[in-house]
Amino acid sequence: MNPNNPNFDPDMNLVLTILNTTNNRALEDIARLDHLDELDDEEEVELIPRAPRRYLYRDREGRAKALWNDYFSDNCTFPDDYFRRRYRMSKPLFLRICQVTSAIRQLAYAATADLFDEYLHMGEQTAYDCLNKFCKCIFHLYATEYLRKPTAQDVQRLTTKHAQIHGFPGMLGSIDCMHWRWRNCPARWKGHYTRGDHGYPSIMLEAVASYDGWFWHAFFGTAGSNNDINVLNQSDLFNDLLAGEAPPCTFTVNGCTFNKGYYLADGIYPEWATLVKSFRNPIDPKQSKFKRYQESARKDIERAFGILQGRWTIVQHPTRPYYIRKIRSIMLTFVILNNMIAEDNGRAFCGLEENYRPIRRARGTFQERVDAHIQADADLRDVGIHRLLRDMLVEHVYSLPPNYRIRHDPTRNPNNQDEAGPSHVNDDEDEE
Repeated sequence: MNPNNPNFDPDMNLVLTILNTTNNRALEDIARLDHLDELDDEEEVELIPRAPRRYLYRDREGRAKALWNDYFSDNCTFPDDYFRRRYRMSKPLFLRICQVTSAIRQLAYAATADLFDEYLHMGEQTAYDCLNKFCKCIFHLYATEYLRKPTAQDVQRLTTKHAQIHGFPGMLGSIDCMHWRWRNCPARWKGHYTRGDHGYPSIMLEAVASYDGWFWHAFFGTAGSNNDINVLNQSDLFNDLLAGEAPPCTFTVNGCTFNKGYYLADGIYPEWATLVKSFRNPIDPKQSKFKRYQESARKDIERAFGILQGRWTIVQHPTRPYYIRKIRSIMLTFVILNNMIAEDNGRAFCGLEENYRPIRRARGTFQERVDAHIQADADLRDVGIHRLLRDMLVEHVYSLPPNYRIRHDPTRNPNNQDEAGPSHVNDDEDEE
């Protein structure tokens, strides 16, 4: 786009300004990743020979002006509700993170790279490269804030909110795994990434989500032939806890004090001190009520996965890239954008403290660190603490009044009326 062109719209200067504000450090990181991708391309044998590329004239200046008039000018063709539906976010958030139309359309509609060639005049390879670079930029610019570990203030807000909403004091969130089918998995890796009950190659995402749909943990890249236990043993979810750098979380349940927060999990997970599972076959009214409450509260993670798949349609379809690094970059971009949209909608109840600094404890000698790590690991896997915590939660939940789970939210209920009922009452999201 040439500003000296007499047909150039002065308002396009805004677009040029936005595109030129990229952080230099992020560009250096992206260049290093591009170099790694080039090494991958050199090492891998091309499965499908490519025909010589043809060069076509595309009026990109004209297409850019048409796009500006459609969505960004003062008298744009499509109003804000159309923008939100097609770009999956509000216009101010879109302009804040300097996204590109082609990449968003590929993610939101599971579109092929050249689907919007007629409208945007972007070739297939150009659109594909645009998507990869966009995902790298999002990760390097926003992962520190929107993929952070919970701070001490976050832990306090999470435990307080979950105690109010679900009736579980000390609850940090819910944990589960999701499979993403890998369409173009190399033939030599299919056995490693295919699980018998699925019958197709997939890559697993382990995530932790809170009631507001915020993802507090995302570990992606494990072969789909694994189960949730294998992924948990490989992930970095409890690394800070084992290193003694996790923020404190002390709470009391039925007169017993515990010093570690916990996540709600389904039956496949192990009996660890930081995981709370339900009963497979409850034998009395106390266990039955706890089972209902636990399974109802654990829908937070299932709902978060549903929001992710509903907002970004590409997750519902098999992923097409050949390299795990690129697929991982796309998946983490979904998670970051999901958290950004939750914050922009005003649903997130945790914010980032500008003066936050991670906890750094005295390291001590090597032997002291090894002993501390062994003790922390033993405490983490303590079955006795797990069962004691669950028993105390059973008593606590059983003592709650029948109408305890009243979820009042003035932003969702302008008539100031209380809403009571099972977990599906407030499970609706502003999905398009």
